[in-house]
Amino acid sequence: MERLGTGIGWRPEIADAVERMPGIEWVEVVAENVCPGHLPESLGRLRMRGVTVIPHGVSLGLGGAERPDAGRLAALAERVEALGAPLVTEHIAFVRAGGARTASPLLEAGHLLPVPRTRDALDVLCENVRITQDALPVPLAVENIAALISWPGEEMTEGQFLYELADRTGVRLLVDVANLHTNHVNRGEDPAKALAELPLEAIAYVHVAGGFERDGVWHDSHAHPVPEPVLDVLADLASRVSPPGVLLERDENFPEPAELARELEAVRGALEKGAAERGVARATASSAGAAEGERVTLPAESTEPARQRLALAQTALLSALVAGTPVPEGFDGVRLGVQARALAGKRADVVGKIAPELPVILGEKYRGLFLAYAHGHPMSGGYRRDALDFAEHLLVSETPAEGPTRRELREWWLERSGPVPPSRRPVVRAVRAARRVLQHR
Repeated sequence: MERLGTGIGWRPEIADAVERMPGIEWVEVVAENVCPGHLPESLGRLRMRGVTVIPHGVSLGLGGAERPDAGRLAALAERVEALGAPLVTEHIAFVRAGGARTASPLLEAGHLLPVPRTRDALDVLCENVRITQDALPVPLAVENIAALISWPGEEMTEGQFLYELADRTGVRLLVDVANLHTNHVNRGEDPAKALAELPLEAIAYVHVAGGFERDGVWHDSHAHPVPEPVLDVLADLASRVSPPGVLLERDENFPEPAELARELEAVRGALEKGAAERGVARATASSAGAAEGERVTLPAESTEPARQRLALAQTALLSALVAGTPVPEGFDGVRLGVQARALAGKRADVVGKIAPELPVILGEKYRGLFLAYAHGHPMSGGYRRDALDFAEHLLVSETPAEGPTRRELREWWLERSGPVPPSRRPVVRAVRAARRVLQHR
């Protein structure tokens, strides 16, 4: 694996700061947020300077019961080619459930949810990873995720699960040390034990991010400074192996460039601390960390029973989280409640960003109205569809009542729900604006 060095997550809000920041050797971009034919100019300038750009996918759902969607794979491959990336990454998670296997509606989580560490889930994940590897023009690396909840009846630790995954597929690992810390707080899992069980030679690069603790639950926010416990996990990892690359993630609540630079220095400091310890007290990952038993690569057709069982289990969990159905047996109902509220809150936040006109039109009532809507209306498509469905729900339920707000909401919905996007021609936009003014008189 080529050396990447120190990098930062590229986001439009900090694009200028990233370009000016010294010592940035590579960046990572959310794959679904870039259009191959219209790459942001900032990314183009970074690439011309020789800065590596790696696409990071969030929507494949490699840990789900279904095989990866061919259209999503093709779109991811297209972004790899457009960015000239040497690597592409995704998550060990499921993001949707339901559908034909379960004779239930398709549900979207809008979030990365943990897969059970069971033989069934591992067999399905291995096949999904192989399918993805075959469809992509560059190597794939997969990331461990943060979680609020634990599956009952798990058969492996996180380290054992990742070891077998890498061993059976050859996939590389994107190790998120912030997520290891999150799982330590939320699920009582020891980060050092997980690191000791990992195949360290399979590491492609490392993520570092901040979060916060509230009522005994760690929230992996990517909106706060990197705390010392996360830097300690990074130093522990660096004491075992020199990672090819380390990347600082920040998704919102962006600080001043000087603060980002200080965080990067703290990351470099943790790496130097770990490197100094490497050879003094080295913990070596070995096959003892893997689960017992012979590792067998199953033929594709033999995963069907496992897929069916996994589909039923994941649908029951996701339905409890987003549709208010009973908590599946063995799960912590309190933790599921925390996760359900977090999912609804995230939906409200993302819809507000995807469709910023809605919070403006509805004002301070937006969040309350959306959370009430989300409670009984699971997301069945992406966030853009969710925004339209929310607006339609309000109009059908006659909320708000007839008046300027309702007329503006109706106009917004009509413009975006039709088969043709609204024109951006100045004359047409002026006519629309004049019509709004007349409607409000």
